[in-house]
Parts: sequence; structure tokens; C-alpha cells
Amino acid sequence: MELKVLKIDGTESGKTVVLDEKVFGVTPNDHAIYLDVVQYLANQRQGTAKTKDRSEVAYSTKKLGRQKGGGGARHGSLKANIFVGGGRVFGPKPRDYRFKLNKKLKQLARVSALSYKAQENQITIVEPFTMDAPKTKEFLSILSAIKAGSRKVLVVLPENSANIYLSSRNLPEVKVITVDELNTYAVMNSNAVVFVDGVQDILASRVNS
Repeated sequence: MELKVLKIDGTESGKTVVLDEKVFGVTPNDHAIYLDVVQYLANQRQGTAKTKDRSEVAYSTKKLGRQKGGGGARHGSLKANIFVGGGRVFGPKPRDYRFKLNKKLKQLARVSALSYKAQENQITIVEPFTMDAPKTKEFLSILSAIKAGSRKVLVVLPENSANIYLSSRNLPEVKVITVDELNTYAVMNSNAVVFVDGVQDILASRVNS
């Protein structure tokens, strides 16, 4: 697949790039995408939810009444879960939600997601650019010029750029990451993927190595 490289003002630079078929032209594997997205979301969970059971609540352990003859249930203390302030039964405990996926499966998921975006013509290549200072308005004008500003946009940089990142930080529909941070969820959760020229070559070299 061949794409034209755009300048930040939206005009054509005169350069074209050919996207590697092993990265942008594979038959997408939906199940691999599903597993990778589920793993990504699971890894974001803190797993710190916690409730106190009857052994942990701060109440007296005095027996409420006699064992028999009271005409009601037999309770050992106010810590029982049926009382207000008592311990909770089967409440959440701290846990780790992370799980492992094989590297080849994760790579298949990423190239499948990128192939979907290539098939849907949602990939844009833009010339390398820098920003002298964090300017959200200027960054928005760049996205608007390359016709990527009105949708969920994923901007992928070959390396970290603090000013570009800070310019986008206040935009809820825009996510700026480096090629090292590229993941299946970020690709699938975007309507437009903007590659700074060179990113596509890095991805190809990693898949082909």
C-alpha cells in the first residue's frame, strides 16, 4: 500500500512511502486483537478494592444474648454481616488482574489492528516536525490541516517529544505516543492514526527481524 507524505500544513510533500505488507497488509485475526485488548485493559486495573470481613471490623465480640430460648437467631456478636456496620460477606479483596500473552500473539494482534486501519484508509503519514513550545491551538491546527482533527486521533512519534506531548495533553480525543508505546488497544480505539514519517519503517523492521 502506497501513501503520500503530508506536510503539517496539509499539502503534499512530494514523497510517498510504501507500507510493509507484513505489518499493514495481513489478514486480521480478530481473536488475537480481542485477547490483546482484554490483557491491556486488565493491566490497567489497580486491583485494590477491599472490604472488611467480620474478623476485621471494630466491634465488641460480646455475645448478644443467650444461645437458646431467645426466640430468634443465635448471634455471637455485632460483627455478623446482617447488622449495620458488620463485616461484609464475600467482599472484594486485593488481587492482580494481569495475565500473560505470548509475544507472537501480541505482535499478530498489533499488525492485525494496523491492517484494519490500512484497509479503512485511516492511516496518515506526516513529515517529521517539532514544536518550539507547548501550543495546543497550534497542534490542533496541524491535525485540522491533515484532516484528522474531528475524530479520535492517535499520533505516533518515532521518539519522545515533550512539547508535542504537552500540546496534546488537554485534548481528550487525541493521544500522542511513541512507537515503543504502540499497542493494539490504542490503535483500535482511534478513528485516525497519524504516523510521523519513519514510524512505519521502525514497525516493519521489528516485525521482519
